[in-house]
Amino acid sequence: MGFYHKVLIMTSDKNNPWYIGGLHFECLQCGNCCSGPGEGYIWICKKEIEILSDNLKLTPEKLHKKYLKRFGTRTSIKEEARTKDCLFLCKSKGSKSCGIYHYRPNQCRTWPFWTSNLTSPYDWNAAAVKCPGINRGRLYTFEQIEAIRTQKKWWPDEEQ
Repeated sequence: MGFYHKVLIMTSDKNNPWYIGGLHFECLQCGNCCSGPGEGYIWICKKEIEILSDNLKLTPEKLHKKYLKRFGTRTSIKEEARTKDCLFLCKSKGSKSCGIYHYRPNQCRTWPFWTSNLTSPYDWNAAAVKCPGINRGRLYTFEQIEAIRTQKKWWPDEEQ
């Protein structure tokens, strides 16, 4: 009963999330969050598409054709067909990096503080199996985690 009993006690409720004391995370730039083998979605919104197309010097139409796909009303960055890696994941001399790091979508910016990873300690530690930066490095406070988790946009407001 020992370990499993403690995990059950540590599960969260709305008034007292299990991560109230904060969590450790340090991005190790490993690229695992951008890699397969499982297929996923890399959601990108209209404003992020505009920013990305401007910075890649492509029209939004060319960006869509080469790098994006539609799922109903939403848009995702395409993945490499064989590996399921993000098309913007660059591999060189045994290391990986994001080819659009400064313009990456909000979904990428908020990793690993996604609601699905924060549901329970089990879910957090399951994400840590793929991401070696989880449970190491700097401590993020509950308030910082919540600000990242609920972030809707990363770009500055346009001047009026």
